[in-house]
Order: sequence, then C-alpha cells, then structure tokens
Amino acid sequence: MRFAWVRLCLWAAAISIAAFSTGAVAAEPVKIRIGWVVTPAELQPIMFAKDGIARHLGKSYSLEAIRFQGTPLMISAMASGDLDIAPFAYSVFATAIVNAGMSDLRVIAAEMEDGVPGFYSNEFFVRADSPVQKVADLKGRVVATNAAGSAADMGMRAMLRKGGLDESKDVTVVETALPNMPAMLLDGKVDLAMIIPPFTYDPQLRSKVRLLFTQKDAMGRSAFSIWTARAEFLAKNRAALVDFMEDALRATRWYTDPANHDEVVKIIADYTKQPAARFASWVFTSKDYYRDPNGIPNVQALQSNVDLQHDLGLLKSRLDVSKYVDLGIMNEAAQRLH
Repeated sequence: MRFAWVRLCLWAAAISIAAFSTGAVAAEPVKIRIGWVVTPAELQPIMFAKDGIARHLGKSYSLEAIRFQGTPLMISAMASGDLDIAPFAYSVFATAIVNAGMSDLRVIAAEMEDGVPGFYSNEFFVRADSPVQKVADLKGRVVATNAAGSAADMGMRAMLRKGGLDESKDVTVVETALPNMPAMLLDGKVDLAMIIPPFTYDPQLRSKVRLLFTQKDAMGRSAFSIWTARAEFLAKNRAALVDFMEDALRATRWYTDPANHDEVVKIIADYTKQPAARFASWVFTSKDYYRDPNGIPNVQALQSNVDLQHDLGLLKSRLDVSKYVDLGIMNEAAQRLH
C-alpha cells in the first residue's frame, strides 16, 4: 500500500513538473528576426533606441535585426527559415512569389513609399555641364544602376522607355553601389546616376549636378519598401506579432514627430557615427520618404508597380497583389494606439 502511495506521489510530481515546464516554454518570448539594408531609411537597428517605445519587447517577443547587402539576398533567407520579416522592395516581393515560388508570402505592413506628393522621390542626375537635356539625349551613353531589377532600377528603365530608348540597346547599363554613384558621375564614368539621401543634400555635390528626372516622373507612386512574412509564421505567432507591430508603429510615429527631431538626429548620428549635420535638414521630414502613420501599404500603387515590372520583362507572369496581402495584424496594432 505504501509502495502504491509513493508511486502516486511520484506520478503527481512528474505531472506538476511537466506542466511547469510547458508553461515556462509557452511563456518564452517569440523570437522575431527582421532584415534591413540601410539606416536611417530603415529603422530596424535603432527602432527601439528611445526608452519606453518597445512596451512588449522581452515580454511577448524578442527582436533580432539582421543586416543584408540588398533585399534580393533576403529571398533565400526567407526560403530557408533564417529570416521572419523581410522589408522587400516591390520588385523583390513580386520576384519572390512569381520567380522563386514563395506563394505563401504576405505583405503585412508598409515601410516607405516613393512619389507621395509633398515628400521625397528618388532623383536621377546628370553632370551640370552635360549636354544631356532630356532622356532621349542619353542614347549611346552610360547609365548607372544599383542592381538590375531593383526598385530604383525599374524607375530608370521605365523612364528610358518613356524617352523612346531601349535600355538593352540604346544605353550601356553598369552596376555600382549607391554610395559610389556621386563619384562615378562626377568622374565621368557614367552619364546618369541616382543619388539618394544623405548624398543628394550635399550642397557641394548639388552645385556640380543637374536633376534630369525623379522616380515619380517615371512611375508615379511606388510602394518602395514593404514588410513581408510567410503565412505559417503569421498564423503561429499572431499575438506576439500584434504586440511587435504596436511597438513598431509607436516607433515610426515617434521618429516622424517633428517635436522629436533633434533627439532623432542624435540617435541616428550616434548609430551611424556620422555628423548630425548630415541628417538634420532632411531626415524624417518632407524631404525624406513617406511613412504611413498606420503602417498601411498602398496596395493600388503596389499593383501598378508589379504590373510595370512585368511589362519591363522582369517578371515571368502577372501577379494579383491582393491575394498576397494580410493587414489584419497591423490593423489590430493600429487600433490599440487610437
């Protein structure tokens, strides 16, 4: 009898330990790995630098910001399960679904939009003394791109076609990193280059170049960067993701609030180890890309961008963007902040 009682006690203890262990595991924060390429255009590595913004960090979720050289490299990371949220350019988003077969990819939030009235749009320059006065004058010349098929590259190719040029025959396209484009242009190695912030706001550079067109001129508004995740990850971790999106949205609103501008500039300068003056006049103002205060992407613009990608021959087939958008998590997060 005593032996049976001992066995019963041991069994009850084992059940209690198992229950405690299960509860401990369940209480572990969900690890969210998010990609990024460049800051301050992307907030990921400094998103929660301001105390009090990330109210759920370390409780329902943990965050790891992983840097990539470009968004195309994130496709393989998403496919292998080494990345949970990818800030894809619209062009990479469509390529991942159509060309890479990632049919469970979903748009979950907006990051940046180009071409919104009153805000910044990518600028394409020629040298100030260049004989090129219009796009058609680029025939026979050398133009720079950061990567074939990128969002900026599509804007350039679309504008060349508007000017009656075939980018595969009428110009020579060379690839170079965005920070190298000002020097490439001024040294005469290319005749057209896209120069982005902060470089475009350098007064010495501006005195030596001339704007030929903007990305908005080429293709109107564009969903320049969108957050994406795979359907299974969203379904499995919905509660934690709502918490994360709430914190991320609070961060976006804080960074874009003019009242916080000086503190924002200091955070960026400290992180990038660059002088604050390099950012003060433009970052998170109307001279910067547009960021939706509710994190909602412009799906109509995204569809237009993807259609253009197909028309330019960079996408194998057309894509109905609406089938790959899931804004439920972001909408719920936004409701909490109202």
